[in-house]
Amino acid sequence: MIRKYLSSFTLAAALLLLGSSQTVLAQASESVDPFKVGTFAVDNLPFVGMVVRDDSLIVDVAAANRAMQLMPRYSEISIPDDMLGFIEQYEYGLKYRVYEVMNWLVSENLLGNNRPDYIYPVSEVDILAPIQYPSKIMNAAVNFYTHACEGCTPQELAERTRERQENRGVPYLFLKPTRGVVIGDGDDIIMPYGRNEIEFEVEMAIVFGKSGKYISASRAYDHVFGYMVAMDISDRGGRPPGGYGLQSDWFVSKGHDTFAPHGPWIVPKEFYGDPMERLHQITVIDGVTVQEAQAGDMIHNIPELIEYASSLITVFPGDVLQSGTSGGTGAGRVERATGSGFLVDGETIEASIEGIGTLRHRVRAEQSIPADLSGSQLPPTRTYRDR
Repeated sequence: MIRKYLSSFTLAAALLLLGSSQTVLAQASESVDPFKVGTFAVDNLPFVGMVVRDDSLIVDVAAANRAMQLMPRYSEISIPDDMLGFIEQYEYGLKYRVYEVMNWLVSENLLGNNRPDYIYPVSEVDILAPIQYPSKIMNAAVNFYTHACEGCTPQELAERTRERQENRGVPYLFLKPTRGVVIGDGDDIIMPYGRNEIEFEVEMAIVFGKSGKYISASRAYDHVFGYMVAMDISDRGGRPPGGYGLQSDWFVSKGHDTFAPHGPWIVPKEFYGDPMERLHQITVIDGVTVQEAQAGDMIHNIPELIEYASSLITVFPGDVLQSGTSGGTGAGRVERATGSGFLVDGETIEASIEGIGTLRHRVRAEQSIPADLSGSQLPPTRTYRDR
């Protein structure tokens, strides 16, 4: 009797579900339009937004989702209110709800002229750094053949490249601070007081979407959420003589505030393709192109960098790995009208990656420091270097 009752109940439940198939929809398996995601603010209130229609519109994803859920055929699913939460859940089902929101916006023609109040022209929002803040930023040093041979003649570059290809070794990675160092599009890059040998490096930033340790190169992209533009701003002034003997100091070189511009947004991997086929990155300073490279110039490709990094340390959702920069720094610097090739107060720097976007920043020199410092601070470069 019990078995018969359960059988009847199961059949009735199945018929009920079939009968209500027009009121409850399955999540979308793909998006009708590509999108990017970022962190934005309106009236000083931050939100996770979708970047749509050729980067012209920003959609508050959580607000759009709430509006969509007012229609009974959509189930209730919440959208995280920060990018780290968004990334953590994206590969565990959230992306299908985001696809659903995108498809709903298109089907209801909400991206046209009569837009609801949760969709903004990009000019009306503040663009923040997409991730506030990664738990770690891993950076590949000297990972482009042209950067490994700055200032070389074409013949020297060809010879050095051949030698390096025969003996690539393993990547060289270093860590960069996050909060205080990461800035978003439009924020000023601050040259610390007296530090006048500041360089620029455009880089692709890989954003992890899944945690992992010992991730093989063949599985590397399974752990990627997406890609954004980054800059690794560098202080080449070194440390003064005395004390610990090495003049080179990675904390000095890479760790100053504002030295990690990120953004302007992130392209989820499904909308970008293979970066090792597509990557094209450019740096322009006051209208002068100072760096340009494609992925073929990389010494260690992105899957190899991921395998190496994860062999050292577990990566987590929202962690960032920057893949290195190309020639155009160091001995290969392009001398501009404003100075020697190092950054100069007042310059505008633009870093672009095709298919992702452009970071734009003004360079500002710090004009003073507190009068009560003891002398233990990092001194101006001119106090111990000639140039």
